[in-house]
Amino acid sequence: MYDFYKKYAYVVGFPVKKRNSKKGDDEVVRYMTLTCSHEGGINSNSSGSLKPQPTVKMGCKARIFGSSDTFGNWRINAVNLDHNHETSPSKSRLYRCNRHLSAHVKRQLQVNDLAGIPLHKSYNSVVVEADRYENMTCIEKDCRNYIEQVRCLRLGEGDAVAIQTYFSKVQAQSPGFFFSMDLDDDLRLRNVFWTDNWCRQAYKEFGDVVMFDTTYLTNKYDMPFAPFVGVNHHGQSTLLGCGLASSEDTGTFIWLFRTWLECIHYHAPHGIITDQDRAMQNAIQVVFPNTKHRLCLWHILKKLPEKFGYQVDKGSIFGDIHGLVYDSQSTGEFEDGWRTIIDTYELHDNDWLSGLYENRGHWVPCFFKTTFWASMSTTQRSESMNAFFDGYVHSKTSLKQFVKQYERALRNKVEKEFQVDFKSFSQMVPCATQLEMEQQYQSVYTISKFREVQAEFTGKVYCDIQSTSKDSSKVTYEVRDTIMCEGHRRKKTYTVSYERDECEIICNCHLFEFWGILCRHAITVLALNDVTHIPDKYILRRWRRDVRRAHTRVAVNYNGLVSTLAQMRYDEMSTGFAQLANLVADDERRSRAIIEWIKCQCEELTSTKSSIGIRVLAYWIQS
Repeated sequence: MYDFYKKYAYVVGFPVKKRNSKKGDDEVVRYMTLTCSHEGGINSNSSGSLKPQPTVKMGCKARIFGSSDTFGNWRINAVNLDHNHETSPSKSRLYRCNRHLSAHVKRQLQVNDLAGIPLHKSYNSVVVEADRYENMTCIEKDCRNYIEQVRCLRLGEGDAVAIQTYFSKVQAQSPGFFFSMDLDDDLRLRNVFWTDNWCRQAYKEFGDVVMFDTTYLTNKYDMPFAPFVGVNHHGQSTLLGCGLASSEDTGTFIWLFRTWLECIHYHAPHGIITDQDRAMQNAIQVVFPNTKHRLCLWHILKKLPEKFGYQVDKGSIFGDIHGLVYDSQSTGEFEDGWRTIIDTYELHDNDWLSGLYENRGHWVPCFFKTTFWASMSTTQRSESMNAFFDGYVHSKTSLKQFVKQYERALRNKVEKEFQVDFKSFSQMVPCATQLEMEQQYQSVYTISKFREVQAEFTGKVYCDIQSTSKDSSKVTYEVRDTIMCEGHRRKKTYTVSYERDECEIICNCHLFEFWGILCRHAITVLALNDVTHIPDKYILRRWRRDVRRAHTRVAVNYNGLVSTLAQMRYDEMSTGFAQLANLVADDERRSRAIIEWIKCQCEELTSTKSSIGIRVLAYWIQS
């Protein structure tokens, strides 16, 4: 009866609703009144409002009243077809009672939302598929409401409870998943940390050096995203855990660091890079007392214009400080050069520079270049990780939406690493020289790391040995390197010591110790001594492509789509129809036969559902 009245209303051009219904003694609905949606009077409570909300209630009396007997036969008892307002068939599609989302549209919206496609673009694609707006059975607001509902269903109601529920579900599916939530005295969510088994296994391979940065705000609560970032065997940023923090004080960082340390079984990294945040530095001293702490050089040097913008000689100051920081080969050379700059530009009273000098052991490269930092020099790696998440979150992303988007972003990151692994497995960069040493690296290093090694082999042509001195079994070489910098040629001399018996070589540029790549100065000396085979200690496992790593065996959970049994059946049928269409699309006879069969099935199912409406129509005509 309802379906029939809706069809009639659609043709006439008015909306309908169920006014009331009543059940009999057997708890089965026996009476029902269907009315025009404009039925009812305006709410008196809103009549005195200065900004009353629009209402559909206009006191319309159009309605039908029906009842059913004990056999389930329905009869129309009363009909009123007169309306006190205009009707318009062309507007019928916009009434709420006539709008609905098909299973196909729902699935398309869900998939697009999981892929990070904005809602308005998803809706436009549905309109294009329908050919025009007149063929649409929904409006953009319906699509938006549906997506909001699905997001809510994914995580439930409330931030803390929803996140804990979601994390517990993931943990049940993946025992390696780790999370911790920090609540305040009122049981409100304050800080949260989580990581999955893939990241925890990746830490075993790439957790020697990490970066930690909290400059990336991701949600409407202004809670900074705090990722622990490493670098993998391809030189790519890789996520080793992340948190969302309510503040940036020492206590918060201590909680976050201790939680992460528990997650990685108390195997602290050898080195950590952060910005100049004092609270962060204090927390590192408490939680990671034996970890080398390095400040981000990029963050420090970018403050120069702000600190010296008033100086007449600011250009010269910038240039001299940059040159001193990057070119100093020893701590003594840096300290002498620093005093010269201070005296030359009369900067003795500059408190900012005085603070930097006192803390020079944490940011000037020559003070820690003998320590391995896996080519990580600034927190720009952390910023690149933030840029990676930019495709999945934005400034209005809620907290509970973010933790779900994290999974999709990580899935994408894992796939990209897998693709680069495949490229290093299936391809090889040709050698640029005839040296067997280069061929040795070519056979074992990933493509990206071999290119870095190859740059040192080709750079050997700019190196000349100036002098040698021998002390027992150790020979010291002075190697002059011609460096091109911004179109200018500079010559710089490096000291390389070589011990033939152990084939041990050390250059005072310390590229290998710092970066893990043998420098051109060392290669020049090795080639001079007819070395054809690099000792294994100069081929790092970290950069090899022929190593099977544990994290590559870990699957990333990806259960973003909420699938009911009906939805799964729909997907199965859709896949089957698509495969069938691909098989017979070129065969006119079979295509026509299948199309006719589909039409027959649709007509049969439609006629079954509308048989009740036909019986109602017959009763109505008879009455």
